[in-house]
Amino acid sequence: MSEMLIPTQASEPSLDDPRALYCDLLKKALTRYVFRETWMPYQPRQGSLHGRILQRGRHLLRRKGLELVLQFPFDAEARATGRDWPPEAETMIGLRRLDNLERCVKDVLERGVPGDLIETGVWRGGAVIFMRGMLRAYGDRDRTVWVADSFRGLPKPAPHRVEDVEDALWQVPFLAVSLEQVKANFERYGLLDDQVRFLKGWFSDTLPTAPVEQISVMRLDGDLYDSTMVALRSLYPKLSVGGYVIIDDYHAVRGCKQAVDDFRGEHGIEDELHQVDWTCRYWRRSR
Repeated sequence: MSEMLIPTQASEPSLDDPRALYCDLLKKALTRYVFRETWMPYQPRQGSLHGRILQRGRHLLRRKGLELVLQFPFDAEARATGRDWPPEAETMIGLRRLDNLERCVKDVLERGVPGDLIETGVWRGGAVIFMRGMLRAYGDRDRTVWVADSFRGLPKPAPHRVEDVEDALWQVPFLAVSLEQVKANFERYGLLDDQVRFLKGWFSDTLPTAPVEQISVMRLDGDLYDSTMVALRSLYPKLSVGGYVIIDDYHAVRGCKQAVDDFRGEHGIEDELHQVDWTCRYWRRSR
């Protein structure tokens, strides 16, 4: 391939290619772009009198099969660029980052770059579900999609990491999605099979010894410095030349950017970092 693929907006699929049509529909389903969310469950604030009253009211409503909800105005641009936290969608990375993932996976399949696909930090599983869907669409029966996550949210930042010391995402229950729920999401799309393997636990415990032999696309979404660095150190040596590294939070999380910059500097990596959207960056390994 003579030039890098740099998607800047969600692409229109070719009407002559059923694989592209399937992938386009899958992206829009995983983001709920095709059937838009307008309500979200209401979570009363803990501790306040107002919150306690609403919590009791919610319990009474649930006995009757009802739910307390908030109106959720759908913002198409925010959903395309991954700037909102969807109530029900399987991914929050948005259409543009899924578009980038599609083009990277399609490229390694078409060029025959060897290796499996992996994401570290999967939330509800949308990106890895999409990876598996692409392998199905393109008839690839040899590669594995690796799903690496603690399945209980983010770890507490290390106190000596000044880059992450103010990060409070580890305290957000919304980001903690169980392994059982992620598997159920795969099943919802008919994509849970023996080409999907799960690595459950903190990255420092699972990635250094993960039974992954070779990688063609690695997508990192661990947010924090240590989570990003252990993924790079454990997986980059297994990345094939011509394969892709995708960094979800490069410009959104200070610790993530610092880890990537440190790793690239330590290993003399000069491959250009290309922009996907306001935060995501990627590069293709040249040597």
